Amino acid sequence: MPPQAGGPDRGRHETVEERADRLWTELLQELRVAQTGVQILFGFLLTVVFQQRFTALSDTDRDIYTVTVMLGAAAVGALIGPVSIHRLLTGRRLKPQMVTWASRLTIVGLVLLLCTMASALLLILRLAVADTLALWLVGVMVAWFVLCWGVFPVLARHTSRPDGESGESGGPRDRRLRG
Repeated sequence: MPPQAGGPDRGRHETVEERADRLWTELLQELRVAQTGVQILFGFLLTVVFQQRFTALSDTDRDIYTVTVMLGAAAVGALIGPVSIHRLLTGRRLKPQMVTWASRLTIVGLVLLLCTMASALLLILRLAVADTLALWLVGVMVAWFVLCWGVFPVLARHTSRPDGESGESGGPRDRRLRG
C-alpha cells in the first residue's frame, strides 16, 4: 500500500521516504520468492512442446497448454515488472509511487501465477485421471491457493488492531494454541 504519513505504521517514526525505502526492500524480498518460482515453472512449460508425447495431445489439451504458456509468460512479465519500474524511475524522487505501482503489479503477477498453476494442473491431471476428477482436483487446489494467498492474509489484517498489535488477549486459550 502507498506510504503515507500517519498511515497504518503510526508507531514507527519514519518519513515518507524512509517508509517507501522500507516497503520497497520488503517487496523485493517477496518478489525474489515469487520470481524464482514462476521462472522455474515457465521454464518447465517451455520444454513440454519438445517432448515426443506432445504430438499425441488432443486439441483441447494443446489449447490448455497454449493458455498455460501465455499465462506463465504474463506472470513472469508482471513479477519482473517491478525491477523495470525501479530501474527506469530510480533517482526521480518517485519511490512512494514506485512502491504502489510495483505492489499492484505484484498482485497482478500472483493472480496470473494462480491461473498458470490452475491451468498447468488441469493439463497434467487431464492426462492422469478422468476429466471430471481433474476439474475437481484443480478446483480444490485453486481454493487452497486462494486461502493461503488471499483469505489468510485478509483475516490476519482484519483481526489485528490498528496499532499493529494482534487482537489476541494472551489468555489461557492463546497459551494452549502456542504450546
